[in-house]
Amino acid sequence: MLNPQLIEHIFAAASIQRWNDYPRMVELVELDKQAHKFIIAYFMANMEEDVNRVHLIEAGIFEFLRRVVVTDIRPDVFRKALQKKEKEINEWVLSKLIDSIKDIQNGEFLQRFKNYLDDPQMYKKERFILKAASYISTKWEFSIVYQTSQFLSGIDRVKEAVDEEIEDYYELVSVRKIALNKKISKIIDLSGRLRFQKRWAQTPRVPETSVLGHMLTVAILGYFYSLHVEACDSRIENNFFCALFHDLPEALTRDIISPVKYSVSGLDDIISEYELKVMDDEIFPYIPNSFLKDFQYILGLYDGKKNEFLDKIQDDDEIKIVDDIENYNEDRFCAIDGKALKNCDRLSAFIEATLSISHGVKSKELVQGKAHILESLREKSQDGAINFYDLAKNIEKFLES
Repeated sequence: MLNPQLIEHIFAAASIQRWNDYPRMVELVELDKQAHKFIIAYFMANMEEDVNRVHLIEAGIFEFLRRVVVTDIRPDVFRKALQKKEKEINEWVLSKLIDSIKDIQNGEFLQRFKNYLDDPQMYKKERFILKAASYISTKWEFSIVYQTSQFLSGIDRVKEAVDEEIEDYYELVSVRKIALNKKISKIIDLSGRLRFQKRWAQTPRVPETSVLGHMLTVAILGYFYSLHVEACDSRIENNFFCALFHDLPEALTRDIISPVKYSVSGLDDIISEYELKVMDDEIFPYIPNSFLKDFQYILGLYDGKKNEFLDKIQDDDEIKIVDDIENYNEDRFCAIDGKALKNCDRLSAFIEATLSISHGVKSKELVQGKAHILESLREKSQDGAINFYDLAKNIEKFLES
């Protein structure tokens, strides 16, 4: 599926500071920006025509991995460097990543990555949407930076440049709607607020990760899982976006840690009921009707409840829970590997705890939480296509060595 080196690259984005030459009221990190970009790109893709969402996901992951490697170059400087030294920079990026990705899909993923870097026409429309989404997420961040930087000389020139860049993307209907502050911009804003909610909030941890960043790490794990099981395109797409949005309601309910959620009898049902209400009131009214039903499906709505971690398909416009998801590996079934995504969720939490402990920052809550997650992986992942317990142990060995 993937090796510990790639895991380390993915989670390194949680330590890459953004706008670190300006005063900020909150920490802004690359992982959160990338997560917000993917969320925006999802909504944009659903408002545009002729977009291949699997290509969108893959191009976004390629860009994410390249950005993690080129961590110390400011984005504006990076863009200028690419204009003159793109070939050399891309070769250097691949040299840093090759050992961690060469075995994925027997080398096919690496070859597509090389082709993507060499050919600017590959995934052309999807690239353009991602660039626009990246701009919108950057502009959202800058609105935070600007509040604390107005006393600095030159900050208004930066603001003017950021505001003007939107004109480069006006050919996209979705950008014009977002720029006009239509309904969808409210969901973009709501999603961005998830960067303010920290995971494992009851204990110190290094690096800190937000709920927003966590959603992306689970989505990327879900993507590589999908490649491993040779999932069809709709299954790849649904698995990624189901994971990407799995904690969206927490923008309205806050992150309630599992020991609290499940230790009080009936509390989980109350929370789930409240999540449904706030989604009806604060999320669904702002989603265009053209893809509201699909959005509700990837959010996990089923039979009046929300459970994104069930194996399910759509058959004759009816959602069905299935026990043999591999038998529905065709685009027409729109399958979601909910059980595997739950293990991706557990694995991401396990890595968060393990990374902090490996950095020497640990607490009783972290140690106990890590042990509990590992036991859950041992119990829940033996029968699937991937043994998540063995993967977690390999990652632990690598990170703590």
